[in-house]
Amino acid sequence: MNRVKVLQAWLWCVSLWSCWLSHAIPLDCKDETGSLIQCTSISQEKLLDRVIQHAELIYRVSEESCTLFEDMFVPYPLHALRNQGGTVWHTKPFPIPGSKTEIQQISDKWLLHSVLMLVQSWMEPLIYLQTTLNRYDDAPDALLNKTKWVSDKLLSLEQGVVVLIRKMLDEGILTPSVFEHTLTPYDEPSPEVLESILRDYNLLICFKKDAHKMETFLKLLKCRQSNKLSCLSY
Repeated sequence: MNRVKVLQAWLWCVSLWSCWLSHAIPLDCKDETGSLIQCTSISQEKLLDRVIQHAELIYRVSEESCTLFEDMFVPYPLHALRNQGGTVWHTKPFPIPGSKTEIQQISDKWLLHSVLMLVQSWMEPLIYLQTTLNRYDDAPDALLNKTKWVSDKLLSLEQGVVVLIRKMLDEGILTPSVFEHTLTPYDEPSPEVLESILRDYNLLICFKKDAHKMETFLKLLKCRQSNKLSCLSY
């Protein structure tokens, strides 16, 4: 009975979610040839605003996905994992600031490169997550659709950040080879059912936290670009 109520509530949320996403401004960073011309044709300020909007949407949908997965599959006594931030964080080895003090001290260059590192590090795990969720007998379409949507939007966010780096820093980007020593393939043996659920739950929790970092870094960058007296709230 509780599961039916959860599904009914989420069907209502999905209808709102679809309407809300339809009004989102696309980054449109690639044309039919795969070039970045469309992104480079808009101003730096507008591009930063669009990138921030994408990061906000990705974080919001990641929160919804985490909650839906928790309600559907995670035993209540294990909900505390969410507050503990998960158990294994695959982006932990990255040289990305965590505390507010560290974030305030890094340069605009490293804000952008940190966002790019986070985006690129999550592409493979999210594809993996889509595959595992498809194996759940009763995984709701809302959860599957959200995961697929986030995965697609990460590609757009990556393209926008790449162009921002070129526009704002007048330099090339760090190539993927720079990250090879920190990125590890997301490939694990098939565990038992509960272990599989907890692993996927942990993955969603960690992604939600990293998505919030992406949003925070970009908003701090926007604050700095606006010449505000204080950006300490980020």
